[in-house]
Amino acid sequence: MQKSFNFLRTAAIAAALAVAAFNPWSCPSAAAAAPIVKTAAPGYYHMMLGDFEVTALSDGTFAMPVLDLLINTTPEHVKQALAKAYLTNPVEASVNAFLINTGSKLILIDTGAGKLFEPTLGNVVANLKASGYQPEQVDEIYISHMHADHIGGLMSGDKLTFPNAILRADKSDADYWLSQQNLDQAPADAKSSFQNAMASVNPYAKAGHFKPFDGDGELVPGIRSVATHGHTAGHSCYLIESKGQKLIVLGDLIHVAAVQFADPSISMKYDSDPKAAIAAREAIFADAAEHGILLAGAHLSFPGLGHLRAQGKGYAWIPVNYTVVR
Repeated sequence: MQKSFNFLRTAAIAAALAVAAFNPWSCPSAAAAAPIVKTAAPGYYHMMLGDFEVTALSDGTFAMPVLDLLINTTPEHVKQALAKAYLTNPVEASVNAFLINTGSKLILIDTGAGKLFEPTLGNVVANLKASGYQPEQVDEIYISHMHADHIGGLMSGDKLTFPNAILRADKSDADYWLSQQNLDQAPADAKSSFQNAMASVNPYAKAGHFKPFDGDGELVPGIRSVATHGHTAGHSCYLIESKGQKLIVLGDLIHVAAVQFADPSISMKYDSDPKAAIAAREAIFADAAEHGILLAGAHLSFPGLGHLRAQGKGYAWIPVNYTVVR
């Protein structure tokens, strides 16, 4: 009996050693040989705002040379501000769009770059689909302004990406960017901005789907346009409200969180009217910090959602707490 037990125990130990010998998890060389994936999960994030569902959609990221773009400051100050956030120039900047499901309307705010900007962008449609929606379901599109990284996703080749959507933007922005006279008079290095706007927006106008608005006003129940002209002639933010909860979609009111939250007086080279852009930024930030309004930024690190807390002469950015929608 004892001999039989010893034999079985020896056999069991031998079997266990054999399994261990061929276990890939116990073999350092096998683990080291696994290739680095270098891909991210689908770039969408759902959250609830009262009864509304808000979905942040990543268009991708690109290297933003902030030392060349920020004004009303010095390169040394920018470097120091970036270093505090463990960043260096150029900053890998997000491009975000935001999908709002009100229960009766599906609203997309900005569309990403499509094929008009950096090759690392153009992912809004793929991420919209990954989030559970289809482009054909979008009822309305609200554009913060007509720069390429906000309107490029409107077209897929010669087809409307969102064939059933009404496109809306401030009339002042439309009048500026869709003007043939402005295109003709623009410097050679600026003409593409007008051409991109025309190529993206005019097909919607031709289809009878473009309906500009004028300044502040309700667009659908629970969503209002807020005139924040300065970055462009008709730059707009959008205020979303449900059950007393508020969110402001900022567009390009801010570009570099590590620098401009602490000092909102720092502006961008591409602001058409820097003084107006600064005034709009300071007003929105002060209101958001005082009343706890959630903010959503086109170029804030994805998902680009958070709150502001007053800090010194500026603000501290508090990103949203990650939550699984229930």
